[in-house]
Amino acid sequence: MPKRLLRPSPVRAAPEGTTVEDRDTGAGASEVGASSASPGPSGPGTAGWQQRRPTEPRSADGQAGDATHHQKGKPKKRRKRRRGRKVFARDEAPQGNRSPGKATVPALEARQPAAPAISPVVPAPRPEQGTRRPPVHELPVFAALDLGTNNCRLLVAVPTRHGQFRVIDAFSRIVRLGEGLTANGRLGQPAMDRAVEALKICGDKLRSRKIRKARLIATEACRSAENGVEFLERVEREAGLKLEIIDRQTEARLAVSGCGSLVERDTQGVVLFDIGGGSSEIALIDLTGRRSPRLANHIVSWTSLPVGVVSLAERFGGRTVTRDTFAAMVDDVAGRLAAFDGRDRLSHLKASPNFHLLGTSGTVTTLAGVHLDLERYDRRRVDGLWMDRDSVDRMVERLVGWDFQQRCANPCIGADRADLVLAGCAILEAIRAVWPSERLRVADRGLREGILSELMADDGVWRNDGRGRQ
Repeated sequence: MPKRLLRPSPVRAAPEGTTVEDRDTGAGASEVGASSASPGPSGPGTAGWQQRRPTEPRSADGQAGDATHHQKGKPKKRRKRRRGRKVFARDEAPQGNRSPGKATVPALEARQPAAPAISPVVPAPRPEQGTRRPPVHELPVFAALDLGTNNCRLLVAVPTRHGQFRVIDAFSRIVRLGEGLTANGRLGQPAMDRAVEALKICGDKLRSRKIRKARLIATEACRSAENGVEFLERVEREAGLKLEIIDRQTEARLAVSGCGSLVERDTQGVVLFDIGGGSSEIALIDLTGRRSPRLANHIVSWTSLPVGVVSLAERFGGRTVTRDTFAAMVDDVAGRLAAFDGRDRLSHLKASPNFHLLGTSGTVTTLAGVHLDLERYDRRRVDGLWMDRDSVDRMVERLVGWDFQQRCANPCIGADRADLVLAGCAILEAIRAVWPSERLRVADRGLREGILSELMADDGVWRNDGRGRQ
């Protein structure tokens, strides 16, 4: 009797790190879109990134290894699939419609002379319909770094199912790069030192992997500081990373790209806002017409206020905030919003039950954490949470009534944000006064997710994968 041949089962990659849902219905939106009120970005688009050998040796603290390789000689253990973060990005740029400013990652130098240099980017062949998905360690790796006025954040991810990606490494640290910028117009030495140390860790993480494409951005602090360009030259020398200063319109678009998956199908209008450390981006989105999978195509107006939690707290004080001080902060932001010519572009939808606010920032996630009375901040419970008008009112009133020590003691605020959270609440209150809504949706996601979605969509990693539409 002939022996039966057993067909091996397809290999399934175990989840590595956290799983992310591409944060956009459009988390791949690469341009503001065709809206007449939203011209294309004036910035350079997706810039190539460079990693060079730093001029001074440093430790490899924070360097991440690839967890996908099994040690030889040890039996494989069955592991339960763990739930993680998924990021949805249905915004896939059409083939042949890429921005001319976009570039692939140039060849990278490894830090250690004995390590092989990372080869130049070579487009991977597209998987045919019905072919098995490669293991995680064979998938192209993408990275996004966001150096803001308050935080330094990194995400490294691989594409998974159509419109989705999985985070395989991440880093976040409060560096307060914009500390003192409002008063001096320059980045201070201690702030730059903190940021460089955080960026060295990011560089180590990136050099530990073969990156297909990456985008490393700097926002308002470097954009407005007299010595912003000089600081980024130092970053390139010491951390081996070349960062790109993006303009405000690009920042607003990336915020939309990072959060669009939280805009539901029956939604007619959204005011999406990102309260940052040095600036606050606001995008008005009209979805009453034929809906495009790229959410950014529906932006009808946008603005970037040159005020954020760090700059506002430095001008009015963040530790001791009286009710009069808080009201003065709200009035300051309201005056800036009054100068926004496009603020009424959604006036026909403000009374609709299908209109809402969508906020992404530490301010709204903090409010959500306090609202849920969390003993420890939990992203899974906060991201996507709906808060009604009364709940937001109560949380703002509670925080305004707390002194600095009470804010420090709350696990969702802590000492790092205790002097900034009321400035963020003041910006939020000014936004709510212009666009009153019965509902606010909270997003614990933002620029990095938008960058990753853009990079993957533009690279075509989700096309013809046998799982979704092109």
